[in-house]
Order: sequence, then C-alpha cells, then structure tokens
Amino acid sequence: MKNKGKMKRRTFLKLSAGAATASAAALMLNSERLFNTKHASVNNSITVPQDAKKVFSKCGACSNTFFTLLNREFGYPKNAAELASDPLAGGLMNTQNQCGMLWGSTLAVGAESFRRHKKHDQALAMAITGSQHIVESFSRRAKSVNCRNIIGLDFSNRYDIVEFALKSLPGGYKNMICMNLAEKWAPEAIQSAKEGLSDKQTDLPQLPASCASECAKKMGASDEEMVMVAGFAGGIGLSGNACGALGSAIWMNTLAWCRKNPGKSGYSNPNAKEILKAFFDATDHEILCHLICGQRFETIADHTEFIKNGGCDKLMDVLAQS
Repeated sequence: MKNKGKMKRRTFLKLSAGAATASAAALMLNSERLFNTKHASVNNSITVPQDAKKVFSKCGACSNTFFTLLNREFGYPKNAAELASDPLAGGLMNTQNQCGMLWGSTLAVGAESFRRHKKHDQALAMAITGSQHIVESFSRRAKSVNCRNIIGLDFSNRYDIVEFALKSLPGGYKNMICMNLAEKWAPEAIQSAKEGLSDKQTDLPQLPASCASECAKKMGASDEEMVMVAGFAGGIGLSGNACGALGSAIWMNTLAWCRKNPGKSGYSNPNAKEILKAFFDATDHEILCHLICGQRFETIADHTEFIKNGGCDKLMDVLAQS
C-alpha cells in the first residue's frame, strides 16, 4: 500500500508540475467549477463504458486518453500511435491552443476512416468531415476549443503552475475540470465521431487535400498515417486554429521515436521541441492557421485549392525537415 501511495503521488506530481498533461491544464480560479462533478445530460441511446477518468489516469495525457478511448470503441487499439500523441496535450505542446482531446479524437477518427473506405481520397475527405463534427461537439460541451480558455490560466507562467498545484491538491486531480470534462464529453465524442464518419456528403472534391496529410507525406507517412492526420487540416476540421501541419509533424516525428523506444511516452521525444522552435522561427511566432494562411477555409474544396496552389508548402518543408 505504501509503494502504491508513492506511485500515485509521483503520477500526480508528474501531471501537475510540467503542465504537460490535460490534468495539468485543469486548474480554475473558480473552485466550484474546478471540482464540479455534476454530469450534463447526454444521449441515453449511447452505451459506452463510464471509465474516462480511469483511462485518463492511466494515459496521463488528454490527447492520448481520447485517442485510446475512441480506438477502443472502434476496436483497434494503437499503442505506439497513442503514446506518440502525448505531446499534443496541453493544447499542442503546452501552447494552450486546441485541447488535446481534440487532437487525439481526430487521430482516432482518421484511423477509423481509413479502415472504412477503400479509396484513399474518400477516406481522407471523411476524416476531415469527422473532425468537423468532433470540433463542433467539443465546442458545445466546453464552450471553447482552446485549452487556455477552458482552464482560465496561462501555463507559460510559472506562478500559475504553482497556483495550480496548491489549489488542486485538496480535491485531487481526478476531480479537476479536465478530468470532469473528459468524463462528460467521452460519450458525446464517440457519438459525434460516428455521426461524422457516417455523414453523407455529395459536394466533396474528387481529389481532396489536407495540409497535415501533405506534411506527413513529406515525412514518409504511410497511406494510413496520412489519413489519420487528415482531420488536422486548417487547424483541425478547418476551424482556423493552431496549425494542423505542425500537429502532424510533431506526431509523425514522435511516432517514429516511440517505435524506436517501445512503451515510452512521447513526452520524452527531444525532437518535438525542435520542431516547435523551427515552426515559430518560420512563422514569426504565429501559430493560428487563419493568420498564417491569411484566410479561413469554409469547405474542404477551399482548403484543397489552397494546398494544390502551393499554400504553406515552404512551411511544410520546414516542418518535415526539422
């Protein structure tokens, strides 16, 4: 029991001190919100295991947690790929942009789209469509897609990290906002993923493109991996948020690292920080897709045209070569 207690404390400190996991991104100054354990209503027709917090505790990162949860729902676990999603937590390398739950869910949706569709182009387009459903669902639940807005704190500020540790200890990290959010959104995430993958669209371009997939291709991605990251396009689901090609490059590089280091968390990949640095150097520290591109993409066709006309090609080269 004593050793078990030490393990729990080590896990908690690891999650909180680095602000690298979503539970470390869970502090709210409003204590009622931080430790609110009430559940919002969900579709009663959805039957899913109510163990999101347990999976979160095991995975340690919100991105890994939702990649794992959705992969389990679809019946195809991917251990190395899931571990490689760890750096996407904290809103992408702790930049507090799109919540890691979105990055992880999008990867799972892409993986399932690849299995469902024999044609690569259709799989890629449906992965983007599925990610749009995921983003919409998450935004309804959390009222924002961004980590910083959800937690109300800046984890680049060490004083906020200290405040996190002090305020979170009494309630325990299993009752923090990110844990509670994970538990509430998990059934909705699964539902929106299935709805998105089943969405019958007639206006999809014949040869769709995704910046994230193109970046992954430059890094030697397989057809499956290209579809897995496809939903990152345009800042995940064409939402205009943090660059999807950046997320793709970090995940692809970390996936290669995880395959060479079986069982180890992608957090330990030393190359991830170098990729982020190279990206910021190339964009003058801008991370938002719609500002980098100078436009928002209303449709997959819009994004496809942008990419096929050479949009962000130089930036993707920087990422692929970092």
